[in-house]
Amino acid sequence: MAATRRDTDAMRALRGLEDGRSSVRLRAALAAGTSPDPRFVGKLVERCASEPEFFVRDMLTWALTRHPVALTLPELLREVRSERARARSQALHTLSKIGDRRAWPAITWALLSDADDEVARSAWRAAVVLVPDGEKSALATMLAKQLGRGGQETRLSLSQALVALGDVIVPALCAAATASGPHVRAHALATQRLLRDPDAGFESAVEEAKRVVALAGAPRTDDENRADR
Repeated sequence: MAATRRDTDAMRALRGLEDGRSSVRLRAALAAGTSPDPRFVGKLVERCASEPEFFVRDMLTWALTRHPVALTLPELLREVRSERARARSQALHTLSKIGDRRAWPAITWALLSDADDEVARSAWRAAVVLVPDGEKSALATMLAKQLGRGGQETRLSLSQALVALGDVIVPALCAAATASGPHVRAHALATQRLLRDPDAGFESAVEEAKRVVALAGAPRTDDENRADR
């Protein structure tokens, strides 16, 4: 009788994940995480790739974290190679929540530099969670190559990922701070400030960095030129 009840509940949850109403899908994802079942894993991963509602995707990720890693990891590693951007992004997000470092080799340069900002941001967050200690410097160098990319939200995500790596990012930031592109220099300087003062607001750090870059590129006056002679 108990097995029959579990089967009935599992079938109801699986059907619910396909329902056209987001509230039903949310309840189904909650049920799948509350009572984990191997039958849910494939459907949860599949639903992540197409779910349009953020709060439902978040519940799907939670439900996956409630299942054994031996079941979820192979499915998610396949998804990060998907042609669908949402599939890649959500799989990376879920890997960051699971935190199993066996997934680290899947965090490739192609993902860290993905043309889709959401995928790249998810890759950055996953990378700083999964990276082995001995590879943090190399990761910092790779992430620094993305400085200056995208809008404010994307740049904040990158700065947060870099700062999460700690002081190993200093050489990469120093190199970027002398780059030729003003957007790259400003982003590097803003990230340096956040590393020194994590409580500093990113927007104010960016504005201060822009002023520094602008002043550094301003024409020198005759008095300044004579002072250097």
